[in-house]
Amino acid sequence: MKRRISLPVLTLLLVLLAGCTGAAPSRQDSASPSQPQSAAPAPTLLEPRASGTPSFDYYLLTLSWSPEYCHSHPSDIQCTEHSTFVLHGLWPENNDGTYPENCSNAPGPSNPSQYSDIYPDVSLLDHEWKTHGTCSGLAPDAFFQLARKTFQSITVPPELAGLTKQTSMPPAQILGLMIKANPSIAAPDMALSCGSNYLTAVEVCVDKQGHPMSCGKVKTCRANTVRIPAPQ
Repeated sequence: MKRRISLPVLTLLLVLLAGCTGAAPSRQDSASPSQPQSAAPAPTLLEPRASGTPSFDYYLLTLSWSPEYCHSHPSDIQCTEHSTFVLHGLWPENNDGTYPENCSNAPGPSNPSQYSDIYPDVSLLDHEWKTHGTCSGLAPDAFFQLARKTFQSITVPPELAGLTKQTSMPPAQILGLMIKANPSIAAPDMALSCGSNYLTAVEVCVDKQGHPMSCGKVKTCRANTVRIPAPQ
């Protein structure tokens, strides 16, 4: 004999069954139909940062040893000056060794020629602004004025400025000469770059006002000695 189901029990079962047929709303369905959600486009390196001022810890003032560069690029405009150290760039850096680049599409200075004393090659100035200056949080003129001020605050050691023939030195000795000529700079504030055992650059870590400060994780040359070509 089949067991008869009473009306109250049947009513309760129908209520419970109706509650189980409705699926719980997902997170993506929580918006009202009048305000549909859409996926935000992934930011690109060339988009302006929403924060306004990019985050970085200090600048790396990179001073290229011009005679080494000019040995393989004799027709470059900077090589007509027979310089020693020339300004390569003022680069935003982070203490952990990372660095921002290409932070916006903001245009560079309206009159690049006013910076020909530090960037005789306009294409290099344009590159430095797009790659590094846009990450400084500064207007173009303010950025290049800081670069000029910081570069001009560095004294080239006479032992290097007066070279008449190629010589060789340990990296520590070169940095020691820089400290001797620039008492405000300490050993932890600098690094040295080399390529094929030739001096390519000295890098000075500076704060956002251009004052020397201790570097973060900056690579430095590990050669026992490096060759230093003389200005021609």
